[in-house]
Amino acid sequence: MVNYGGKVTLKKRVVEITLPLVILAALTLIVWRTGLDLRLAAMVVEPDNTWPGIDRMPWNLLYRWAPLPAFVLAGAALAVLAAGFRSVRWRRRRRDALFILLLLALGPGLLVNVILKDHVGRARPREVVQFGGSHRFTEIWQPGTTGRNSSFPSGHASVAFFLIAPWFVFRRRNRTLARAFLAGGILFGCAVGWARILQGGHFLSDVLWAGGLVYLTGALLAMLMRLDE
Repeated sequence: MVNYGGKVTLKKRVVEITLPLVILAALTLIVWRTGLDLRLAAMVVEPDNTWPGIDRMPWNLLYRWAPLPAFVLAGAALAVLAAGFRSVRWRRRRRDALFILLLLALGPGLLVNVILKDHVGRARPREVVQFGGSHRFTEIWQPGTTGRNSSFPSGHASVAFFLIAPWFVFRRRNRTLARAFLAGGILFGCAVGWARILQGGHFLSDVLWAGGLVYLTGALLAMLMRLDE
């Protein structure tokens, strides 16, 4: 990650956006060239095309409760934002709280679950012909035919990856705490993403882009709100 110990230069801001993009593009290329989306799905699905993560612990709990930590974090941010209008003590934290609420609304909310999931049309693993479905498999850049609530990107994984949000808030004040949220958000997002793969709900690239889009949205929003200044 970018070192934020010192003045935030334009170079640091550019690197923060471009480096994750390069990594995401490289991982996407690897997944595409190796056929890893279909190969991984074929490795986990049962011979009768049933998915081992459906109605089984702990995957069903991860699926059901994936949004809960995000809502707790957003609720805390809302409380801080409200307190900032009544207390001088909390006034300087209003921008941080607003950032967290906007990231949830714009990243997992608008970008992932409205703009992309409702318009890309990518079939889920359990919907493609290779695993007993009726739709053809498509890459993430190819238009699909499933309509709204499609596979790309993973909505549950995106709201789990949202737990990285405090990384952008604390990275210049408390690097230990910031790194803890960054690592915890990535691990939780990967766990929820793996649960969705085991349930036949998403391909690997759906999960990768869920995390990447949340991080990039956070980086752009932090830059626009001058969160580090």
